[in-house]
This record gives sequence, C-alpha cells and structure tokens, in this order.
Amino acid sequence: MRLKSLEIKGFKSFADKTSILFNEGITGIIGPNGCGKSNIVDSIRWVIGEQKISHLRSENLESLVFNGSKSRSASGLAEVSLTFENTRNLLPTEFSTVTVTRKFYKSGESEYRLNDVSCRLKDIQNLFMDTGVSTDSYAIIELGMVDDIIRDKENSRRRMLEQAAGISIYKTRKKEARQKLDATEQDLARIEDLLFEINNQLKSLENQAKKAEKYFEIKKEYREVSIELAKASLEGFNSTYKDLNHQSEVETDKRIELEAAIAQQEAALEQDKLAFVEQEKQLQSLQHVFNELLQQLT
Repeated sequence: MRLKSLEIKGFKSFADKTSILFNEGITGIIGPNGCGKSNIVDSIRWVIGEQKISHLRSENLESLVFNGSKSRSASGLAEVSLTFENTRNLLPTEFSTVTVTRKFYKSGESEYRLNDVSCRLKDIQNLFMDTGVSTDSYAIIELGMVDDIIRDKENSRRRMLEQAAGISIYKTRKKEARQKLDATEQDLARIEDLLFEINNQLKSLENQAKKAEKYFEIKKEYREVSIELAKASLEGFNSTYKDLNHQSEVETDKRIELEAAIAQQEAALEQDKLAFVEQEKQLQSLQHVFNELLQQLT
C-alpha cells in the first residue's frame, strides 16, 4: 500500500484546490516556515478520522475551513482526499486504487466518502485497521513528532517501534475487547437488576392473577345467582300478574253489574218522573176545576 496523492481544497490555508503527488521515492515534504507543511499533516490526519480538534491545532471544526483573506473570500467547504495504491491488497477491498474523502461544510454538515461512495467514520477506521495508518500513528510524521522521538517524550520511541512491529494494532484490539467486556459486564449487571425487578413484578402479577381469578369466580357465581333470582322474581311476577288479572276481571264484572243496576234504577226513576208529571198535570186540571167551582159558589 502506497500513498499516491493528496488533494486539499478550502482546508485551513489552502483556499484553492491543491494536489500533491507522492511518486516513487518521495517520503516527505519540506519548505520554509509558514508554507503550510503542518496543515498538510493535519489534513491527512483529519481525512482518516481525527476527531480531537486540539490535535489539528484548531479551536473548532469551523476554523478548519479557509476563513478568507484580504484578497480572497472565505470558503464554505473544507475537503480533503487521500488516494492509495492497493495493488498488494493490504486494504480490505477489491479496488486497486482507494480514495478516501472527508468534507465539512460551514453549515455544520459533514460526510465521509470511500471511492466517491458515502460511508461512515467506522468504515474508514475499519479500512485502515491492520495497515498501521491511523490518526496517532508514525506513518505520517510532522516536525514536532521528530523532536518528541529524539527526546522520547511520553515513550514516543516505544510507540513508534510497536507500530513498526505491528504490536499497536493488537493493543488497540485488546483495548476495544476490554471495553466490550466492560460494557458486557455492565449489561449483565443491568440484566441482573432487570431480572430482580421482573421477579418482583412477577410476584405482584401472580397475586393480581389470583385476585383476578377469584374475581371472575365470584362474578360467575354472582351471575348464576342473579339469573336464579331473576327467574324467581319473574315467576313471582307472573303469579302476581295472574292474581291481579283475575281480580281485575272480577272487579270488571262487578262494575258491569253495578252499571246495569244503576241503568235500571235510572230507567225506573225516569218512569217515576213521567208519572209524577202526569199526576202534576191532573192536579193542575183539578185545581182549575176547583177554582171554577169556587167562583160559581160565590
């Protein structure tokens, strides 16, 4: 695996698109102070997934984008692409040429691309996992790192030798495995807590189930008793209804007999009234005759 080219656009001091070709025999970049050598190293670390802004000598992601100058307007995008030759298939992909790209927009959006296909940071990290290329590896050395190696600052020589020997990758895997084990232990502890809570809830649910079962039994008995009571009440209502209906018929017959008797008496009374009227007429006639006889006598 060999680095073939680096393209930078809008990253820090590189306002225009800048391409650097790493042909055979090129192992480093030199130049006067302030020409952007350290920014090139920062761009390489950034595109392969560096997340700590302090390691890129910046305050925030927005400061990685070219901020403009007296003669140039500010850029809205920082973009860096690394192209590797993969003829020996050290990178776990079928492509003989692999290009990794990282973009950051001042709006806050960012993306990774692998051979111009959108991907995740995890995909980039997995791609370089066994190659010795990482954000803190000695595959890319800046001037300050040379001083650290000479002075053996923070065991930098040992780290460089471990990376050269391929030990660091196993340390990284060991660290990841340890983190996974710790996370698994925490999950197991959490599962035990959950099991304890679930057991308590199960006991409570069992009690509730027993109460519910008892409730349904009582409800069933209540329903059966209610039906029997309703039947008994209905039979009592039927008997009472028959008695009341018979009594009503008897009373109706009595009423009809009374009405017939009253009608007969009223008819007799009318006859008496007619006879009384006839008698009254006769009396008036007799009174008239009597009055005439009195007049004749006088």
